[in-house]
Amino acid sequence: MRGRAKPPPAPLPQRAGVDPVRVRLPADPEGAWTSVGDHLLARFAGAVGAERVTAMLADGRFVGADGRAVAADEPYTAGRYLWFHRDFAPEEPVPFPVGVVHRDEHLVIADKPHFLSTTPRGRHITETLVARLRDELGLPELQPAHRLDRLTAGLVLCVVRPGERGAYQTLFRDRLVRKEYEAVAPYDPGVALPRTVRSRIVKERGVIAAREVPGEENSESRVELLDRRGGLGRYRLVPATGRTHQLRVHMNALGLPLVNDPVYPVVEPDAAPGDFARPLQLLARTLEFTDPVTGGPRRFESGLRLAAWPGGE
Repeated sequence: MRGRAKPPPAPLPQRAGVDPVRVRLPADPEGAWTSVGDHLLARFAGAVGAERVTAMLADGRFVGADGRAVAADEPYTAGRYLWFHRDFAPEEPVPFPVGVVHRDEHLVIADKPHFLSTTPRGRHITETLVARLRDELGLPELQPAHRLDRLTAGLVLCVVRPGERGAYQTLFRDRLVRKEYEAVAPYDPGVALPRTVRSRIVKERGVIAAREVPGEENSESRVELLDRRGGLGRYRLVPATGRTHQLRVHMNALGLPLVNDPVYPVVEPDAAPGDFARPLQLLARTLEFTDPVTGGPRRFESGLRLAAWPGGE
């Protein structure tokens, strides 16, 4: 049985590093839609409002595979592809630059600042690592091979060629990338380090904080003390697994919650927006792996520093 044919390429360029939305007109067995406009109103009026959809049609915002604007009264044809650019809601600019640690024909290793999401999603579309890098570097097909939490700074591996993305994603899926993080948290002489922390972590949809529960362990982190000054410690964290908020959960469980963490041990009321003056003191410091495309060893280190540690930036 043949699968669905591959969609044609988008006739619209990216805008601010963000791809246009692709729409495939579905089958209409009941004949509810006599025109393209009928379907688009039924499909998007609830999300953006009927008046906005009507205005977008009138302005030629929806186009077909040939790049021609689609009229509202064009006959409905199931299987047809349309594209349009969404209206971006205003986003608060993240006032930190994206660093580039390494760039070649295969990879861009980015140094993501705190508060910047990795990929366009939800409230964060243009103020994301991928959108910024595509626009700034002129690489419209750039894609991340993994994700880094919005509040965490540090290294993100991005793939230049879409056909090679799967090979790099497989490295992360199969835990073939050695990742080291650096964190600043309270120092407690009563916590014996180094140690390996293992627990079962669950994260429920719609709940900000993950939590540890009894049961089979699904997370593992190595915690080492690198230095201490006064009541603070600088820690090396080496995760063997990649559960949501794993390092933050494990440090909190040790009684060493990360400095400026708005979720652990207590979820702050304004945890989602964040305070640019109080970045979470967690940095993805190192990525090390054997390159699946070139076969050579790779090791990259972040140029960022954690501000809460003396001498940090």
